[in-house]
Amino acid sequence: MAKQKGIIPLVGTIGGVNFYYLNGKPVARMAGGGFNGDAIKRKKSMQRVRENGSEFGACSRVNKMFRQALRPFYLQHKFTFFHSRLMRLFTGLKTLDTESARGARCVYKGVASPMGKAQLVKFCYTPNCIPRAVMPFTYAIDWQTYACTISEIAIANAVFIKGATHIAIQYGVLDFNFETLVFDLHMADVQLLSRSATDSSLTFVPNSLPSGTGTLLAVVGVRYYQEIAGALYVLKSENSVGVEVLEVL
Repeated sequence: MAKQKGIIPLVGTIGGVNFYYLNGKPVARMAGGGFNGDAIKRKKSMQRVRENGSEFGACSRVNKMFRQALRPFYLQHKFTFFHSRLMRLFTGLKTLDTESARGARCVYKGVASPMGKAQLVKFCYTPNCIPRAVMPFTYAIDWQTYACTISEIAIANAVFIKGATHIAIQYGVLDFNFETLVFDLHMADVQLLSRSATDSSLTFVPNSLPSGTGTLLAVVGVRYYQEIAGALYVLKSENSVGVEVLEVL
């Protein structure tokens, strides 16, 4: 694979070379070299390829909807390789489905297991900005009211990136059905902390309650802002937004 050079980037196949965009950059590579499409569909020796392709496609659909569900936590921000990073999560969850035959394994059956729920919490969604690394805290979630209390806040221990004067903390309960891909996100009001904040604890209560038709995920997000002349402006560097799953019910 090589980068394209020139005033006008090309898209398409010319002279046996494929020209296309990868992560927003024009690249080129020799065409061909892959499996024949008809062979993949019909040959017995391609059975494993068909199985992998079917499961990969199902994981990709989960990935798309899950990113949409989390979108309010990172509006107007683009994470590099977010899709590919989440694919590692969902393909891993798919392998936890021990009921289905190969080629039909499902993310939702993997999530239903205790190990699957643990993986949703353990996974690092935004490695450049991890909420509990940005501002170390303890938390407690009341699953009766869906409220989250963040305590032991010490603003002196918080990490402020260059230019940041405030950290916004968001909390929400994501009701996500990994089988039907239907979801609802129930958000609490955003709370802001400045460098001079003295808060030792914060309580977040969602403005609506989930119906519980899917898996419930308690999600926290952080975002950096800069205050200029009394107005707050969101920062847009790669390490300015973070999302983390605290618990899964």
